[in-house]
Amino acid sequence: MSYRFILMALACIQQVFSLAQGGGAGEVRPNIIFILTDDQRWDAIGYAGNDLVTTPEMDRLAKSGVYFKNALVTTPICAASRASIISGLYERTHAYNFQTGAIKDEYMQNAYPRLLKESGYKTAFYGKFGVNYSDKDKLFDVYEDYDRAVQFNDKRGYFYKTLGKDTVHLTRYTGQMALDYLDKAPSDQPFCLSLSFSAPHAHDSAPDQYFWQNTTDNLLQNVEVPPANISDDKYFDVLPQPVKDGFNRLRWTWRYDTPEKYQHSLKGYYRMIAGIDLEIAKIRALLKAKRLDENTVIIVMGDNGHFLGERQLAGKWLMYDNSIRVPLIVYDPRVKQHQDIDEMALNIDVPATILDLANVARPKSWQGKSLMSIVAAKSNSLNRDTVLIEHLWEFENIPPSEGVRTEEWKYFRYVNDKASEELYNLKTDPREIKNLAGSKKYQGVLLKLRQKTDALILEFGDASTAAPEQLTVEFIRKPSAVLLKDNTPEFGWRISDAAVFQSAYQILVATSKANINNNIGDAWNSKQVRGNNASNVSYGGLPLKAGLKYFWKVRIWDEHNRLSNYSESQDFSLANPDDQITTPNIFQIERLK
Repeated sequence: MSYRFILMALACIQQVFSLAQGGGAGEVRPNIIFILTDDQRWDAIGYAGNDLVTTPEMDRLAKSGVYFKNALVTTPICAASRASIISGLYERTHAYNFQTGAIKDEYMQNAYPRLLKESGYKTAFYGKFGVNYSDKDKLFDVYEDYDRAVQFNDKRGYFYKTLGKDTVHLTRYTGQMALDYLDKAPSDQPFCLSLSFSAPHAHDSAPDQYFWQNTTDNLLQNVEVPPANISDDKYFDVLPQPVKDGFNRLRWTWRYDTPEKYQHSLKGYYRMIAGIDLEIAKIRALLKAKRLDENTVIIVMGDNGHFLGERQLAGKWLMYDNSIRVPLIVYDPRVKQHQDIDEMALNIDVPATILDLANVARPKSWQGKSLMSIVAAKSNSLNRDTVLIEHLWEFENIPPSEGVRTEEWKYFRYVNDKASEELYNLKTDPREIKNLAGSKKYQGVLLKLRQKTDALILEFGDASTAAPEQLTVEFIRKPSAVLLKDNTPEFGWRISDAAVFQSAYQILVATSKANINNNIGDAWNSKQVRGNNASNVSYGGLPLKAGLKYFWKVRIWDEHNRLSNYSESQDFSLANPDDQITTPNIFQIERLK
């Protein structure tokens, strides 16, 4: 065999390998750096017109790249949003949040870093991963997962990592990890470096809340930060009671309820963002020095929005734009065209965009869209008119909510009282002040968006969160056909096969169809009851009255504490004690099945 033939054969093998790994013939796939910040809301960047924040490097990326003015997260909380980013799925599908066990492995099979790694990319991660998943070595060639040190109730929450003999801020540490990685970046393979900064998240357990580096301490000195927008009492007073009683208000008292706290917290928030910007500048300088800058795409995004005193609230979690809108920049040096884009771009679009950049096929199960057709100026639309927004963590201090956002409208409701609805025209009321849900003029819009919310919930639901079925009262499958004698009837149900095991349940009993449809158990709300009992569950609410019709339904938590949908409701009635009516015998029950 000739030497020339061997060389030709090796070249063919190399080309086949390149194609198999996602690269086309002769294609040089770009390096990718994905930078995720924690609690950086959409306008906390100079390019958005905010004079209080110093972000020259983010601004340069936005000016020379593509800036998405209406970028959103589908769930405004770090755990669920990060799970959506890595899996490409809505929370409604991956069903992961703070209350659950680890994210389902079947969804991590298609995690973007894993697919990149399998396609020939070197993958690395530094910072706050934020998702319970133990097999990170399947995702990354190198990684270090760390976040604020919650055991410390002071600045040590942010200052505990060391570089040499110096204890440094987490932002500086993450930046240095990136620089060290890039300094040794492979020359024979493209890389994807994911950086997840803990800043500007407050250190909740510390009285001072915000801690920054001395490199940004000079910013906003002798500056009076203006009061928060829509922060008068009237904007707080109209909020639903669970919001007023919840963590959004509590954290407001930690950060903003005095002028001194407000000034300290806002300045600290912006100084921490400026610290991230300094690290991005160092990263870009090193890319240029190593001649990697012309083939390295940089994506910058926030994991969720944040209230900075608006409505006298702090934190995120809610469906207002303060909470769900984030900065999003895609800078591709190969594209010599800047754009400001009005289209709604989502956190679940980021993994699809990353795979598109790497020429790796997007999994069919993913629910986001690649942004590259817009970035490359091949299209000016994502053909997206409605987005599902949701926060499903069932936690007594944060009322879960769900809804939809369009270019013009925002609709949402609170899961545990679906009659509590809000509707805003974002074109005429971008601050979301005038709730139109009670206006007769907009009932058609309200109904349409309510139905769209229901449809998207049904479309994106995961099998493991399927509702219980085959409900019974007193072991009767059709209790509406009889009058019951027992005034403490027993309830039963069957869990779906996908749920596998029930770890807890919640029963609602209502006095009207409207209340049960709105998830209001005005006769009995069992709350969460731990246990796997799904039969012989005795009624424990207000005394039931003969002759009245009652409605009930149930939902369960599975073995990983994932919460199911509510079942369909059943109705039942009690007989008057003086009536000669008894609960059906076994033969009557069989006829009713």
